[in-house]
Amino acid sequence: MKFFKPFYIFFMIKYIVTLGIIFLIFTGQSSAQLISGTIRDAGNNEPVIGATVLIKGTANGTITDIDGKFELNSQQQPPFILSVSYVGFIAQEINITNPDKSISVKLKTKELELKDVEITGSRISEKQKQSPLTIESIDRIAIKECAQTSFYESLGTLKGVDLTSASLGFTIINTRGFNSTSPVRSLQIIDGVDNQAPGLNFSLGNFLGSSELDVLKVDLIAGASSAYYGSNAFNGVISMTTRSPFINPRLEVQLKTGERGLLETAIRWAQVIKNKKGEDKFGYKLNIYYMKARDWEAENYDPTHQSLNDKTNPGGYDAVNIYGDEYNGIGDYSKSAGIRPGLGIFYRRGYMEKNLVDYDTRNIKIGVAFHYKLKPETEIIFASNFGTGTTIYQGDNRYSLKDIMYYQNRIELTKKDKYFIRAYATNEDAGKSYDAFFTALLLQQAAKKDEDWYSDYSAFWTVQYNNRIRSFPGFPQPPAPPYTSQQYQSYINSINPFLYSNYYDSLMSFHEGAASIANGVGNPTHLSKPFFEPGTARLDSAFNAITSRYSYSQGGSRFYDKSALYHIQGEYKFTFPSLEITTGGNFRTYVPKSRGTIFSDTGSVTIRNREYGFFAGAEKNILQKKLKMNLTLRMDKNDNFDYLFSSAASGVYTFNTKHFFRLSFSSAIRNPTLIDQYIYYNVGRATLVGNINGFDSLVTIPSLLAALVYSRDSLKYFNITPLSPEKVKTIEVGYRGILFKNLYVDAGYYYSFYNDFIGYKIGAKVRPTPIRIFVDSIYRVSANSPDKVTTQGFSIAINYYFKKYFSFIANYSWNKLDKHGSTDPIIPAYNTPEHKYNIGINGRDIDTYITLLNKIWEKLPSIKIQNYGFAINYKWVNGFLYEGSPQFTGYVPTYDIVDVQINKHVPKISCTFKLGASNLLNKLNYQVYGGPYVGRLAYFSILYEMKK
Repeated sequence: MKFFKPFYIFFMIKYIVTLGIIFLIFTGQSSAQLISGTIRDAGNNEPVIGATVLIKGTANGTITDIDGKFELNSQQQPPFILSVSYVGFIAQEINITNPDKSISVKLKTKELELKDVEITGSRISEKQKQSPLTIESIDRIAIKECAQTSFYESLGTLKGVDLTSASLGFTIINTRGFNSTSPVRSLQIIDGVDNQAPGLNFSLGNFLGSSELDVLKVDLIAGASSAYYGSNAFNGVISMTTRSPFINPRLEVQLKTGERGLLETAIRWAQVIKNKKGEDKFGYKLNIYYMKARDWEAENYDPTHQSLNDKTNPGGYDAVNIYGDEYNGIGDYSKSAGIRPGLGIFYRRGYMEKNLVDYDTRNIKIGVAFHYKLKPETEIIFASNFGTGTTIYQGDNRYSLKDIMYYQNRIELTKKDKYFIRAYATNEDAGKSYDAFFTALLLQQAAKKDEDWYSDYSAFWTVQYNNRIRSFPGFPQPPAPPYTSQQYQSYINSINPFLYSNYYDSLMSFHEGAASIANGVGNPTHLSKPFFEPGTARLDSAFNAITSRYSYSQGGSRFYDKSALYHIQGEYKFTFPSLEITTGGNFRTYVPKSRGTIFSDTGSVTIRNREYGFFAGAEKNILQKKLKMNLTLRMDKNDNFDYLFSSAASGVYTFNTKHFFRLSFSSAIRNPTLIDQYIYYNVGRATLVGNINGFDSLVTIPSLLAALVYSRDSLKYFNITPLSPEKVKTIEVGYRGILFKNLYVDAGYYYSFYNDFIGYKIGAKVRPTPIRIFVDSIYRVSANSPDKVTTQGFSIAINYYFKKYFSFIANYSWNKLDKHGSTDPIIPAYNTPEHKYNIGINGRDIDTYITLLNKIWEKLPSIKIQNYGFAINYKWVNGFLYEGSPQFTGYVPTYDIVDVQINKHVPKISCTFKLGASNLLNKLNYQVYGGPYVGRLAYFSILYEMKK
């Protein structure tokens, strides 16, 4: 039965979908005319993406794709009128007498007004338009005119989007909560190809992505969308589309320079070769991108969320961006004031992050693609991309990704809006990357073992300071006998508060003296190397030795990662009158390779993880094409987990050409990552362990501590069941429409149900004996939460177009988590501000005259303002608790920033000059706890676009 189960499930899916298809076919109409054509900009002959094509007097319409092309099924027999419109262009009407003839339309620019323009479809591809979720988009023009330092950062101005900068080279995009610097719940694709690093199972922002010059548009789909995009599309999808070489074949060069030593160069060269008939036949493109800058430095020296002491403690505290100064029970004498008065809790010195990592961020991206057209609508594509660089990545620890390399090769056969089959391979090489936090621990251990350091510190305190402290005037005296245990404990508890109140400066001096001895100054009890001082050759030598040795086999902090993934997928669309059916499937193999530095692939152990999936979906127009219905069902299977199903159903009702209402249900699943399944990584304080088989006989940490002090009978054991995938279901309602002719509104509300969250549990493996308890190891094991939580949110965006060149943009988002009383620490941190909003104004292609007045109100000669543009955006983010690892958990305060840019296009030399700044007012802010303060980054750029 187990063997036949996959076939049984497949035929059940086929049966259900077939019934749905038959129903939709027989409720459809019988005949249709296919109208097709291309819409271009009359000014530069570029394709117009998202132009509305509508049969006049009906609600039957469509939008143009990334090549400016469209196809429209019509039940109406010719002749009839086709209306073509787009924001900023003069609408045109075309008489259709012969639907078999392809239509070519060139739109001329006009004053921006929204009358008779169906904006809701603009900049959204047909496939994404089917999605029941909220979609936000930026096109090529918006990319060129964004105020932020990069187009990827500009995504943070979109409705409902959370942007997190863990470093200058590592920016994370997330939607709808459970934000993380390891965004495993979001999928990022470029031309349909998963952009994840195979070993990490998530994308490193755009560090290994696409060059800005080559990006045509970005669509951000918020919410659960596994039914359309597969098992990783849990909270949202970032979909980038690059420019085909058949679009704008020419040379383009961009140079950018700015603060913090920013230097950025991008080159795009595309060429098209035609056949004897003058048709495009072969095209290729080459992209080269280089960036360097001085990264933001993480310098938060406040106590961590879990630090037992604050800055006033004479023995120190655990600081956020100092590593190696964490609490160790060996140095806790807070309850032993009678034996060592004033010693309290003391900490090792540790190392600042800036002494451990390379803040000189560098990034190189090279891409090449070859396109060959077998037929006008059918082409075969081969593309290859390479990325490398150095940056800081923040996960459980802070990591220096040094000389990381990334390779991706793709081959694809595609027919526009009909089918594609795509295969690609992704390989990575961690280069010289290492764990900065673990490096600090190893440096300290190399200088002196913890047990020796704490022993020297406390022994010196006992010999040098005990008697001196007891002789301080007013020092508390023990109660005269006979006395009770409570009286004596009260006496002990009064000692340290007395010393802190009356002799605080002396305690500070004494702790400095004991730390100097423990760090090797003088003649410590255990002869060992002194502390490795930053900036010395001794530190450099020890640091280089540790970061060049692999963590598992050689006792260093460097990790080896040459993981890969291999993927093949296909899709086919069946088109019937008023009905479209899409089917497809995919197969993927993960090949992790870490030599035991990350995964449990030590010795001869080889890990392989495979997954596959199939889906089928149908779209049907009913009620005289006023209601568009979507239904999609998907099945996914991973080697280590059972069959999983995700579905989506939605309806979009067109009230008229200006008002659209939507209601949808969607679900998503997320398979545990390779890290969740196979990690085996020693971070010093504990060993991180994956969990596909379960874990037995662990001891809780509180009971272990009690057993070490009292009795082994205090030990409490627990088991952890094998991992299972996460699941979410979402209901969403929304509205898109045009009000008062030139005000576009997009609003939506969602409610989501989550369960089987993947987090971790901490426990110890122990060997109790009659004499003592031996602790073999502390483990942090991947595990599921049994509790369920819900989230809900609302967002609204408005675009108001006025005068001839200007637009006002504003959006607001509200998100809320409800744990329903759960206290399970497994539930991942929400890490999302409850409130956030953006307000902006921009102008595009300004061409007008400005008349000035002199001191006596007389007019001066008019000044012509031509080919100028600008953008100003104000962003406000509500403060929130960011919960990462124990080291990086804390409050991110409320912050606001202003981004600006002004640009000037000079047609004679085909150049656009741009001056701008992210965070213009230099309001330093944390976007992730444990990360750096992010300040202003002003820049100046020149973009050259060859005319032909």
